Amino acid sequence: MTFRVVHYINQFFAGIGGEEKAGEVLPELRQGVVGPGAALAAELKGQAEVVGTIICGDGYFAEHMEEATAKILELLNSCKPDILIAGPAFNAGRYGTACGAVCDAAAKQLGIPTVTGMYKENPGVDMYRKNTFIVSTADNARGIKEAVPTMAKLALKLLKKETVGLGPEEGYLERGVRRNYFLEETGAQRAAAMLAKKLRGEPFVTEYPMPVFDRVEPNPAVKDLKNATIALVTSGGICPKGNPDHIEASSATKYGEYDISTFAALSEADSETAHGGYDPTYANKEPNRVLPVDVLRDMEKEGVFKKLYDKYYTTVGNGTPVANAKRFGAEIGQKLKKDGVSAVILTST
Repeated sequence: MTFRVVHYINQFFAGIGGEEKAGEVLPELRQGVVGPGAALAAELKGQAEVVGTIICGDGYFAEHMEEATAKILELLNSCKPDILIAGPAFNAGRYGTACGAVCDAAAKQLGIPTVTGMYKENPGVDMYRKNTFIVSTADNARGIKEAVPTMAKLALKLLKKETVGLGPEEGYLERGVRRNYFLEETGAQRAAAMLAKKLRGEPFVTEYPMPVFDRVEPNPAVKDLKNATIALVTSGGICPKGNPDHIEASSATKYGEYDISTFAALSEADSETAHGGYDPTYANKEPNRVLPVDVLRDMEKEGVFKKLYDKYYTTVGNGTPVANAKRFGAEIGQKLKKDGVSAVILTST
């Protein structure tokens, strides 16, 4: 028996175009293999056939998630697949989110197994790791030669209903799914054995890895606030009306830099939010709720500080990869430091 596989990819891997086409490509089905599907088909080694490829633009999916998902499920169901394989998406945030969402919907509504691939910091990982198998990949497409064989091997195991081992053994990111099982040694004995290995400097694997968080030491307080220049930065998505730089509603790949030197306050007529992770009604009606230009202008007039910096920086924190956020922060920080800004007020949603 040859299993039927449907492959999901974005506009870039389909060869349609890059970011300029991301918002224009609606879900479509092509028969057989497209782009990286050739490598996938080779790794399936004749045991499964890629019968169709579904393509959707990353921007279109992010901005029309419900209707895009419904259409993709319709196309997927028409192929009568045994499994859906999506990506790999590497560290592309919107692509990863789309792969995860499509796999989640296919598993829940069509009852088929699903496999995708992402870099560990892709926002799609935390959003969908419990609902689909996500193979660990490199952070860019150069890692496709390692990712595709692992995805294919895992997919074949699922299709044959074979036992799937632990994440490190099979190459997928841990799902956080707990199962009860019996071991000969008690928990206390295993813990003592791990401690002994740690004291001897030997390698060991914990049964319960703890999350790792960045710790940033706060800078000292501004000593001379009355002579300070204060800047505004936000992850709440406030931007000029019409979102001229097309900052993404989720999984942002860019930030905007906008002049407020002539603004006493923001208004509904000139500003709006690009953020897709909260109800925009109140932010659009009164943008100062997210970016408090009005209050800071009052404080500037009162002499609380010397000057409000002439520009503000904005992006969207909704699903944005940590790597992108770090890059944004470093670039913005360098610009502000170069212009002699004393302190930054960072607002969110």
